[in-house]
Amino acid sequence: MKNVYTPESARISSVKIETRDIKTFKLVFEDENARNSFVFAPGQFVELSAPAAGEATFCIASAPSDRGYIECSVKRVGRVTEAIHMLNPGSIVGIRGPYGNSFPLEAIKEKNVIFVGGGIGLAPLRSLIREVLARRNDFAEIKIIYGARAVRDLVYKDDLDEWQTRDDINTILTVDPGGETPDWKGKVGFVPAILKEIAPAAAGSVVITCGPPIMIKFTLAALNGLGFQPGQIITTLEMKMKCGVGKCGRCNIGPLYVCKDGPVFTCEQIKNFIEDVF
Repeated sequence: MKNVYTPESARISSVKIETRDIKTFKLVFEDENARNSFVFAPGQFVELSAPAAGEATFCIASAPSDRGYIECSVKRVGRVTEAIHMLNPGSIVGIRGPYGNSFPLEAIKEKNVIFVGGGIGLAPLRSLIREVLARRNDFAEIKIIYGARAVRDLVYKDDLDEWQTRDDINTILTVDPGGETPDWKGKVGFVPAILKEIAPAAAGSVVITCGPPIMIKFTLAALNGLGFQPGQIITTLEMKMKCGVGKCGRCNIGPLYVCKDGPVFTCEQIKNFIEDVF
């Protein structure tokens, strides 16, 4: 029986620079059996390890329909992420997973789906957005509201360009005041303010949001003002996840282990301790 803490080896096939401190790594399992058996759903995460540096938790940014590889976007914030950023195509990393639950694709079918993201928080949303677009006829209206501190901090620019050209979704981009450039054609304002300005209808809709905690806090307040109920709002928690299998206890909050019970939750599920999270 395989030890759950033993990672599979994967080769970095490409590295894309997203921003000054974020890179997206395309990863292909070395072992063909591992490549064929790795099945995940949008919202799940992996433990990614770099030689001699340790491992850290990263959501899967690609979609299940992206066959033959997975992608993880890594923001350089510490020792492990610094080590991963130093790796190049051809380098070997370790992958454990996939872990956690996923976004409820079946439950949101035929609904208006509103994605609200900020910064690197677009990573798990990207996985779901790609899967939703691959099954576009299963959903009603789709809105994507995404922002960052500045134009240079927007991630997945190729995806953003593609989404903006599609006539079957509505993509709204924004940057914080002062983060715009002379040629910027998007909005200028904080994500929650833009959400209130657009004012999507709550009836028949679900909101899926991910981003910095302060953004989510004010996004939830904006949604409350627009009449959205806690069960209509889905978010992700990634606080202090470490082992991925509920053994280390670092991600415990209330009665939940984020790595096992989440990381995807409705606001109804976490309403009793939401003030401790955002």
